[in-house]
Amino acid sequence: MATVELTTANFDEVTERDGIVLVDFWAEWCGPCKRFAPVYERSSDKHPDIVFGKVDTEAQQELGAKFDIRSIPTIMAIRDGVIVFAQPGALPESALENLIEQVRALNMDDVRKQLADQKH
Repeated sequence: MATVELTTANFDEVTERDGIVLVDFWAEWCGPCKRFAPVYERSSDKHPDIVFGKVDTEAQQELGAKFDIRSIPTIMAIRDGVIVFAQPGALPESALENLIEQVRALNMDDVRKQLADQKH
């Protein structure tokens, strides 16, 4: 599956659905982003049930600011509308696959309970 360009217009609609959405915050001028792009693309081919989104931080500065993106690439994992992972740095393919396995294995009821407990 190809990656999906995420913008301020479609970000919430795409990321609030049930399931897993990975988001790659990147920019054209970023060397590590360019090296990570083929890894991300290969992973999107392996996992057609996951949405692989890309946010061009130059074109979508509002999204970069909303999520306090200070370093790119930054990878974010969202499951069932909940951000469960966000970390700057290009991941090697094995680490990206490991992240996907971990996100798949999450018990989202537990995650929501932990988030609710943190708010109190």
